[in-house]
Amino acid sequence: MQKGTQEYEQALDALIEILRARARQGATPIQYGDLSSELARLGHHVPAHEGPMPFLLEDASAQESPDGRLPLLSALVVLKDSRRPSGGFFKLARRAPYKRQGDDEVLWINELKELAKEYVNR
Repeated sequence: MQKGTQEYEQALDALIEILRARARQGATPIQYGDLSSELARLGHHVPAHEGPMPFLLEDASAQESPDGRLPLLSALVVLKDSRRPSGGFFKLARRAPYKRQGDDEVLWINELKELAKEYVNR
């Protein structure tokens, strides 16, 4: 699956809908493997820890918050062992246009709180 293809765009749309639903349910995190399974159920083969997954997550956050004002959907996706986002999430959150501050834990918890507030009535 290559970025910019119809297959990628369809997987991105599906991923965004899955994460929006999680945000509406109180910003409940989802593990990479479970997200991969949900995408597979919808007909999109996206391995949990390789291939297009990191690009899809970054693009989902960028699409939902192009100017950095809204919370990042990718905050909902966590590693099985730590139950926290991967390092890629924190790198994304700290760069422009997002420029999130605070240590990893504070940054992540704040993002989840903002997701719950933003999506509760959508």
